[in-house]
Amino acid sequence: MSRQSPRLVRFLAVLILIGAVPPGRAEALDLPIKKLVFENGMTVLLLERPSLPFVVANAKILGGSLYDPEDRPGTASLTATLLTHGTASRSAIDLAEALDSVGASISSSSADDFASVSLTALKKDVQLGFEILADVMMNPSFSENEIAREKAQVLARIKSDLDDPARIADKLFASLVFKNHPYAHPVEGTEESLGKIGREDLAAFYKRYYKPNNVVMAVVGDITEEETIEIVNARFGRWPFRNVEPPAIRSVPKTSRTVKVVSKDLKQATIRLGHPGIRRSSPDYYAAYVMNHILGGGGFSSRMMARVRDEKGLAYDIRSGFDAGLEPGAFSVSVQTKNETAPDAVEMALEEINRIRKTVVSEAELADAKSYLIGSFPLRLDTNRKIAAILSSVEFYGLGLDYFESYPRRIDSVSREEVLKMARKHLNPKNYVLVIVGKPDASRLP
Repeated sequence: MSRQSPRLVRFLAVLILIGAVPPGRAEALDLPIKKLVFENGMTVLLLERPSLPFVVANAKILGGSLYDPEDRPGTASLTATLLTHGTASRSAIDLAEALDSVGASISSSSADDFASVSLTALKKDVQLGFEILADVMMNPSFSENEIAREKAQVLARIKSDLDDPARIADKLFASLVFKNHPYAHPVEGTEESLGKIGREDLAAFYKRYYKPNNVVMAVVGDITEEETIEIVNARFGRWPFRNVEPPAIRSVPKTSRTVKVVSKDLKQATIRLGHPGIRRSSPDYYAAYVMNHILGGGGFSSRMMARVRDEKGLAYDIRSGFDAGLEPGAFSVSVQTKNETAPDAVEMALEEINRIRKTVVSEAELADAKSYLIGSFPLRLDTNRKIAAILSSVEFYGLGLDYFESYPRRIDSVSREEVLKMARKHLNPKNYVLVIVGKPDASRLP
């Protein structure tokens, strides 16, 4: 087959429910997403939106911190960040000047599961934008000077985290929940691991994961299918297909009750409570999402907020959530309160977890949760940048290109009985990790 055509083009029209209105009474927006798979295995998801004269591209590479070498956490993050710090033919300054000259921008970063590279450019400058995007993705230089500069900045952030009770709690909580699983370590690595990472480690990581068949790129904006095919072939066509062999990932460990207090002379206690949760691809995700909204994810309308803030006045904010990824992420409860009321806040959170596991939620609670989750969904899609970021994630998580249409429908289909089932299946009020940074009365902790 010729280079000028992608190997596969699939068209899918999807419907988005618009407006914070009850399910079934929302207007529909038609988003014709086209999936293009090129000869080198690179996948492009295209959404033509010519109403504004600019284009956004979001490329995700299956090479996040989940795949860090075991003794070198932070490798994935450093690799991704340095993509935009110079290429074989452009220095970091050259890249910045070329982008600034046309008002374009390119950024790169890494998270737990993926690395991301994003481009925003005006329609008239899209050729140059994609040429630079391809350059940073295909030809990073990993210069020693840039490595040293970036490592110094990361180390400074790591050291500043030592004075941030929230960051202390988050890092310790993750390490205790996930133990020897890669999710246990911070995406940016540690002071010790950064000292081990050299240029050869970055080059090896790049070589292993940065391949066109390991990339999903969402392109959204004022660009046609024909233009996209031409640009991708011209800029990425020379990037050869190569097999990707990711390492076997350890299973997320089971949790037993673990309580750790980090003694800090602070007026407030910062609390994290939780255990392993679910994968984003889990068929339980939508029902668990609704359940969590009622429990602690729904802001001022949640049960935890009503109990801990409104009824008892122990905290301004308390929240719970599932951090669902390629692997089962954590279910966690986060709250900050006075040291003397920390045991009470923990006890109330556990009581609310027990309560939602014992009896079905009310019809009103379920209806309110559905109305909010469906009605607020379009706010996640109100810019091209947001759409591109979600599109590339949808493909990698295997959620299907009907995600935009199926999300409201799946939320709306959740029953009270399913909420109860999800609470009993995915919440564990006995085997949990509890981390508190501050000076609580440890003898009173449940």
